[in-house]
Amino acid sequence: MTKWQEIKLGDLGEVVTGKTPSTKVDAYWCGDIPFITPKDIQSSKHIFETERYLSNEGMLSVKGSILPKNAICVSCIGNIGYVSMTTKQSISNQQINSIIANDENDANFVYYLMKSLWPYFKNYEGQSTTLSILNKSQFSKIDVCIPKNKDIQKKIAGVLGALDDKIELNNKINNNLEQQAQALFKSWFVDKENSERKTIKAEEFFDISIGKTPPRKEPEWFTNNSDDIVWISISDMGSCGTFISNSSEYLVKEAISKFNIKIVPDNTVLLSFKLTVGRIAITDGEMTTNEAIAHFVTDKTEVNEYLYCYLKNFNFQTMGSTSSIATAVNSKIIKSMPFVLPTEKELTDFHVVTYPMFRQIKANQRENTRLAAIRDALLPKLMSGEIDVSNVDISALTSTDKLSFTEE
Repeated sequence: MTKWQEIKLGDLGEVVTGKTPSTKVDAYWCGDIPFITPKDIQSSKHIFETERYLSNEGMLSVKGSILPKNAICVSCIGNIGYVSMTTKQSISNQQINSIIANDENDANFVYYLMKSLWPYFKNYEGQSTTLSILNKSQFSKIDVCIPKNKDIQKKIAGVLGALDDKIELNNKINNNLEQQAQALFKSWFVDKENSERKTIKAEEFFDISIGKTPPRKEPEWFTNNSDDIVWISISDMGSCGTFISNSSEYLVKEAISKFNIKIVPDNTVLLSFKLTVGRIAITDGEMTTNEAIAHFVTDKTEVNEYLYCYLKNFNFQTMGSTSSIATAVNSKIIKSMPFVLPTEKELTDFHVVTYPMFRQIKANQRENTRLAAIRDALLPKLMSGEIDVSNVDISALTSTDKLSFTEE
């Protein structure tokens, strides 16, 4: 470790705490400058899109908080420790501290260094019963150990970056494939009419079941062990992609029989209908869900691509009887929701064309799971110097299930 040095986070570059422009000035919120919140930095290495955008005027109103390309954003209030990098000039809100790496340090390495601090951030988050805050001063004083040589930093970031680049490429491919499927759906079933189609209640075609949550006061039913039963929540559906195979929480096997919890079959379309209405995913493997998610079970799996696109295009606002769609929709309404049933030929033709797209999406998502596991296994070892980066074969990492490295 003689080539490594202990420093403070603040020594890596300029630390910037975000700021929110006035929401009362409409002119501030009508441009194309990304306004970053913690929600925007939870899913990928790079921030390609945000929920809101600022005008130049809005950016200049908080000019002391302007972030250049390749700034490293870290959520530091509430859910602490989410990390992403800017892809262009941006502004973040006050829940984010960002590092603008100086010339002595590689920005991509700093990103992965922040990722490696996840356990530290999580420990900090648990120290208070109120909303946790890691302010700029505390953040800047965190001790880290890094390579003195910037070239070594670049090599470490290059290994981890190759894995993330492949993940991001797969995600782009998947987005494009889903867009193609949605375009076909619109062309075949929205833009064209067919008098032979029937509108029925969803429960007339599908066996619609609802998930269940064991008593929260009995924590023995819940686990973080991935060997237990996958238990899907709405938040899991918000970040899973087209297919869902894993969750943030699991149930022990005994909970399934004790509370009569439905096992959702493989290749079943899921729909969230409480709190956040309209999230759609297809199961990749058997699993369970909570009571806010409906399962559209059918033995006619050739309908799944159509159903997925149909639900993605469905106007759920038409289903509520009150001003709040999140509280108005219940399982009875879901089971009775209108389902436009195409002809047998239409369903078959659509399945033949779109099934290869969905199959490729599933394969890419499975590969991403494997790549992320490899990255997460390497991250702490490379960041601690336990593994010499020169012993890592990048090509092997992105093409096989085995890690290719030797430990010092």
